[in-house]
Amino acid sequence: MNTRSDKFSAKITNTPPSGIRKFFELIQGRDDIISLGVGEPDFSTPWVMREEAYYHLEQGHTSYTSNWGLPELREEIVKYLTKYNLNYNSKSEVLITIGVSEAVDAALRAILNPNDEIIICEPCYVSYQPLAALCDTKLIHLDTSENNFYPTAEQIEKAITPATKALMLCSPSNPTGRIIPKDELEKIAKVVKKHQIWVISDEVYSELVFDDNKHTSIASFPGMKDYSIVLNGFSKSFAMTGWRIGFICCPEDLMEQIYKLHQYSSICAPIMSQYAAMEGLRNGWHEVEKMRISYQQRRNLMYKALTKMGLEVTEPEGAFYIFPNISSTGLSSEEFATKLIEKYQVAVVPGTVFGKGGEGFIRCCYATDTNKIKIALERMAQMVTSYKK
Repeated sequence: MNTRSDKFSAKITNTPPSGIRKFFELIQGRDDIISLGVGEPDFSTPWVMREEAYYHLEQGHTSYTSNWGLPELREEIVKYLTKYNLNYNSKSEVLITIGVSEAVDAALRAILNPNDEIIICEPCYVSYQPLAALCDTKLIHLDTSENNFYPTAEQIEKAITPATKALMLCSPSNPTGRIIPKDELEKIAKVVKKHQIWVISDEVYSELVFDDNKHTSIASFPGMKDYSIVLNGFSKSFAMTGWRIGFICCPEDLMEQIYKLHQYSSICAPIMSQYAAMEGLRNGWHEVEKMRISYQQRRNLMYKALTKMGLEVTEPEGAFYIFPNISSTGLSSEEFATKLIEKYQVAVVPGTVFGKGGEGFIRCCYATDTNKIKIALERMAQMVTSYKK
């Protein structure tokens, strides 16, 4: 047995496990629990995309692709991004990744040096903080709860120091469902250019926006392409979570560095996933719209029910999450989530796992069956009534 005290990486040993996974483990093998915790579409990948993958499997197309990804897929992505006034070179500014998670990791490692600072707008997706910390960078936690869960240019300006290298954004947001307003995003862009920092913009929920809201990419503002790293993918909008397919767009000089990381760590995304994604961009948009409408209907249902319980909650403008304030029950986020599982068989995620500003909140995902959502909300209402001050 290896008894060396230093047999593991100190960085990894000191990295806490995902707070979300802790709650997932509590529901494993429990058919009686309704989960509002998993951020995963309950739809199957559109048939046209699955059919395309089947075809290429039957044809024996199971090899590596170029490290960059299939040229045809990158060309389709470039066409798609014009919808958001983004213009990229498919040969040198678009890279296919193994989901957006790889893209986040690669972007951070390509730009950060030890002792650099990165501003992370929180609450945020659980991977941002640990992946940035593994780069020996200093994390600046920007609490967006002070402004109803979206960052402002004024907040960001105050947080910037000479050591600031980058800003991490996600809009629409996981876990809050908030969208950064276009006028505020434009102000943030001016701050980014003024200080010449990178902005990593996670836009994986760009197609899941509701009512009259529109997605705007920060990279679309004048001069911002030179400072922007745009991350997107197919997991959420096309219900392709298990296919592991995403992409990253950025200036060519930065892409040269990211490309090296991708070559050594990943080689390429699965070829069948690439073919399926390409077909989705060509012929899958009507299915995406059906899913979006369904999420909006479920959003309406959940927002109305949570409000009726007497919980403070901001109506989400996108994604498929809602972030109610449960502090009126007198319970912490973790206490509320634990008791909800143990006594009422409903799983949610405590807001604290998403960083600063998350205490007193829980994340509920409405990407699940409507009937199950209704039952879960009835059970949650019982608990809120029993604890509410």
